[in-house]
Amino acid sequence: MATAVETKAIMRSADAVCFDVDSTVIKEEGIDELAKFCGVGDAVAEMTRNAMGGTISFKKALTERLAIIQPSQDQVNRLINDQPPCLTEGMMDLVDRLQQRNVQVFLISGGFHSIVEHIAARINIPLNNVYANKLKFHLNGDYAGFDETQPTAESGGKGRVIGLLKKERGFKKVVMIGDGATDLEACPPADAFIGFGGNIIRHQIKEKAKWFVTSFQEITAELEQ
Repeated sequence: MATAVETKAIMRSADAVCFDVDSTVIKEEGIDELAKFCGVGDAVAEMTRNAMGGTISFKKALTERLAIIQPSQDQVNRLINDQPPCLTEGMMDLVDRLQQRNVQVFLISGGFHSIVEHIAARINIPLNNVYANKLKFHLNGDYAGFDETQPTAESGGKGRVIGLLKKERGFKKVVMIGDGATDLEACPPADAFIGFGGNIIRHQIKEKAKWFVTSFQEITAELEQ
């Protein structure tokens, strides 16, 4: 993994920047908010902490949490409308600066596409730059599982998405920014990783990231160098 100086240089010259969503782009963990909305918040929050710390496989944690939540299509829609996610301070400005530099911005999330696409629209990221898990519903709207073929449903999935982006879209320098274990493990194939602790500091990430920030303003300032 690149040193701090190298990471900053790669960030300044990147042609694509990929963001994790939960506890990075937004202040919350989306699946925890969905669990609270569905009345099973406490049971799911501990499992999320384990998943983000890398102590159990991501797919196992996702499967078990969704089995507890059993979210209906109506509940997901009401969550988005009644309790929209809170953007992390400085996120909109950073995306604007990157796009002004003709850098492609992506959201790569272990969360749910229906929620992440709502966030993408708010920060002017095109939907074809969104990679996330897809919930499935029966015709009556009841929960019917999730699409297990999505790369983001697996540990290592974010790295696979970045590998595909480099192969299919020809990006030369890709940066991954996030707060969790699934973000850290995406580098490589990402050329650099920036650990983000603006909403929650995960000590494993702080120790292993060559460049660890607690605000997006630190990254925006680096772009001005």
